[in-house]
Amino acid sequence: MPYYRSVGDVPRKRHTQFRQPDGGLYAEELIGTEGFSEESSLLYHRHLPTAIVAAETVVDPRQLEPLVANDPLLPRHFRTDALPAGGDAVAARAVLVGNDDVVISSVAATEASGLYRNATGDELLYVRSGRGRLESVYGVLEVEPGDYVVVSMSTTHRWVPLGDEPLRLLVVEAAGHVTFPSRYLSSQGQFLEHAPFCERDLRASEEPLQVEADGPVDVLVRHRSGLTRYTYRYHPFDVIGWAGCLYPFALSIHDFEPITGRIHQPPPVHQTFAGPKFVICSFVPRLFDYHPLAVPAPYNHANVDSDELLFYVGGEFMSRKGSGVETGSVTLHPAGFVHGPQPGSVEASIGQPATEELAVMIDTFAPVRLGAGALASEDAEYAWSWQRGLEAGRGSTR
Repeated sequence: MPYYRSVGDVPRKRHTQFRQPDGGLYAEELIGTEGFSEESSLLYHRHLPTAIVAAETVVDPRQLEPLVANDPLLPRHFRTDALPAGGDAVAARAVLVGNDDVVISSVAATEASGLYRNATGDELLYVRSGRGRLESVYGVLEVEPGDYVVVSMSTTHRWVPLGDEPLRLLVVEAAGHVTFPSRYLSSQGQFLEHAPFCERDLRASEEPLQVEADGPVDVLVRHRSGLTRYTYRYHPFDVIGWAGCLYPFALSIHDFEPITGRIHQPPPVHQTFAGPKFVICSFVPRLFDYHPLAVPAPYNHANVDSDELLFYVGGEFMSRKGSGVETGSVTLHPAGFVHGPQPGSVEASIGQPATEELAVMIDTFAPVRLGAGALASEDAEYAWSWQRGLEAGRGSTR
């Protein structure tokens, strides 16, 4: 995180005596990154956060449904709305694709999750529809459609859907930390003037969340070997205050200010986040290029170093017209495949003043493999959609 926050009650100086009303010491918990050499936060608990009374191995569904290679190498189209809604935002995730650096899933949660902690990396979740609440040791964060939510590694938390509509999320689980692009930041971590958003656009909890329950309480932990369920003597939501630069936060895609130009701008101008060997970009409503001979539609291109996934969230997908892509679709264009607009899209884009599309792009710098969610929701005809478009175009001219 680029800036410091202090929430709730904390002592004036860290690692000094901080006593409860009964005279006992509050228990410090320092959550730090890179061996405490980078960002951290210091939390103050009413009870010891280390007091476990049981631990058991939990079967990881991902070990039962291993990822499979994209073989033969094809562009893919997954309709996430075809996946069943229900369950919670942790246990009901349907894995679309993944590799050693990142796992990308879809979920339409209707129930509150149990307490969960991912000790393998940060999680970034994009809220496509529905409303919800992230409850964590840092407090409460209300989320709504369009929000990116970054849950920092080893944060004990749970997801609670609000209202009757499922909480539809695209979940990105990193094998490391999700950060902002370094080119947006000063050497001290402040957003620079050319950045498409700034500190004012970020939201985090404003007060602690204290659950009056001693326990025991279960916390499911994802670690490098699989899943373990700890049973704690005390409920972890007993933090009376915290301070630091590491915590969950939200950024609305609607606060991303697009960068435009006289001719078509390359995808890096849309970058929003960076992860270990992947990046995340936001395509938002924006004016088209204003050169008199500009071609607004993207050019055909080959991503020689990355697999490209695009999650279609809303608006008109100009370049994908005729391909079957719709709201809730995820397309995969792998390295080794040249892709671009559907036939007729380039000519149709000329003279158009703007686009209302809304989409999230994820580029991975290692090939992804396909998960059970992808195989269950795939549009098997997508790979041939460019040829179908050509045939339709020829037919319309006769």
